[in-house]
Amino acid sequence: METVDIVRQLAIIIIFAKFFGLVARKLKAPQVAGEIIAGLIIGPSLLGWVQTSDFLAGLSEIGVIMLMFNAGLNTSIKDLKKSGLKATLIACVGVAFPLVCGTILFMSFYGFGKVGSEQFYKALFVGTILTATSVSITVQALKELGKLSTFVGTTIVSAAIIDDVIGIVVLTFVIGLSPKSSAASAGSSGILKIILLTVLFFVFAVVFGIIFHKIFKYYEKKHSHERRIPIAGLALAFSMSYIAQHFFGVADITGAYIAGVILCSTKDSPYIARKMDVNSYMIFGPVFFASIGLQTNIRTLDFSIALFALAFVVVGMISKIIGCGSTSRLCGFNGSDSLKIGVGMMTRGEVALIVAQRGLTVGMLDHAFFTAVILLIIVSSVCTPIILKAIYSHDEKKSVGLPKTQVSE
Repeated sequence: METVDIVRQLAIIIIFAKFFGLVARKLKAPQVAGEIIAGLIIGPSLLGWVQTSDFLAGLSEIGVIMLMFNAGLNTSIKDLKKSGLKATLIACVGVAFPLVCGTILFMSFYGFGKVGSEQFYKALFVGTILTATSVSITVQALKELGKLSTFVGTTIVSAAIIDDVIGIVVLTFVIGLSPKSSAASAGSSGILKIILLTVLFFVFAVVFGIIFHKIFKYYEKKHSHERRIPIAGLALAFSMSYIAQHFFGVADITGAYIAGVILCSTKDSPYIARKMDVNSYMIFGPVFFASIGLQTNIRTLDFSIALFALAFVVVGMISKIIGCGSTSRLCGFNGSDSLKIGVGMMTRGEVALIVAQRGLTVGMLDHAFFTAVILLIIVSSVCTPIILKAIYSHDEKKSVGLPKTQVSE
């Protein structure tokens, strides 16, 4: 792609994303919903002015890394420790329930295959796609609502991170057991390897995090609120992202989030977060959220799969709400907060895309079903921030409006 085309497409993305973001805010919806819709409008589904490219994909990846780094910076270690066990339980059920629902859904449409058959593993893989949670959309929505650093917000982010790790392990199991996969020859050794690498990554993150945290605190005493501080923080975020994915096979966004957690209790963490916000707001954020809409073409949706795609979207969203929401209720959250957690966990994004693309590579997913995955990502990404805002607004009206009514009476 020539430089002039890159500049033209960036201009279109920023103008449309920001315009529809403002329109969404005027309509009292989160800006991120408008930015995703902007991607649909300027992409192949409608106008066709912008096409996906390696360059835009790169910018989008930087955007989600910065967003997750910022989420880590806004995390409370105290709340993270407090929500750790609950978040783990929510994540486990948030993986298991959609996995079962997705598998049954596929079999209901295309037949119940015997355990061990190709049909069975295809169904199991469709269920695996539904296990992934994209926390980036929810993080941005909670951030706009000012609820990211609350106990509920911390629980959602923590559960989503754990959810993705478990989802990667499940993906490895399914691919490793599939007779069509090249990983099948590795057998149990391949599965044990990914589990071991995941455990080793978190051990590395704890040890390295403690060491770097002490070094950073010493460094900021001499250079507090200087520009080199956020630069060092950003370098840490990219480094942890690279290490997580390249050496341990863990999602890069997990590494970015942990980098933020490492620095969240330092004195300059709010200063770093403000600097990250500027870059994310101006270019990386709009490109990332608009790219979700750019990655699909609704015009090519085959009627034969349209019904399955619709069911896939509905089951994908509801299974997360039921699985995570009911577990939250059992963990002691009230009804409203349980619903927030369930809704916050229903978004799908880059991890679901990675899983689906991996399925195409190993022959466990047909191209016809890929559009259904994209539609789930778009619908859940647009609906989640809108529903979250509605729930929070309802809670605020309930807590603030009721006393006023009583007084007026």
